[in-house]
Amino acid sequence: MNRCGWVNQDPLYIHYHDHEWGVPVYDDRLLFEYLNLEGAQAGLSWYTILKKRDNYRKAFDHFEAEKIVKYDNTKIEELLQYEGIVRNKLKIHAVITNAKSFLQIVDEFGSFREYIWSFVGGKPIQNHFQSLADVPAKTELSDRLSKDLKKRGFKFVGSTICYSFMQAVGMVNDHIVTCDCYQRIRDLSK
Repeated sequence: MNRCGWVNQDPLYIHYHDHEWGVPVYDDRLLFEYLNLEGAQAGLSWYTILKKRDNYRKAFDHFEAEKIVKYDNTKIEELLQYEGIVRNKLKIHAVITNAKSFLQIVDEFGSFREYIWSFVGGKPIQNHFQSLADVPAKTELSDRLSKDLKKRGFKFVGSTICYSFMQAVGMVNDHIVTCDCYQRIRDLSK
């Protein structure tokens, strides 16, 4: 099978590439999860976070924002001791802050999905990159998304993180055109 060049030989990574990356996500909880996991990867690799994803789900109540906003200092200390996640105090606090901002967006827009997908007009952008070298780390659109999320109080949502998020949740199809997933993802978006 032809895959994007960033995939290693780990079956976990292959599965992620083949079945998740770039597939449009419309579920609020899952969008919130992806946004926070992308933030957790800042300064690290996605592969590192992917291997810890199940631990993150357990540690953060499956990214249910309604539960996360209630975290107190005891819970934060517990998370700082949890070896299954990246134990960075700023990143842990960011998830709690992001949960509050996420719920405010849900109140304002009716769902996080409505808000986030409005940045692409509700439809995935279909890119046509020939090689990994053509794929940008950020775009004007991710700059705009980052700026708006920050204005709404989100943390760890720089433009590069936002673009990775957009790729992961299918707001953009950045599988290279020779990847066997490219056309399937394109067809899903119709």
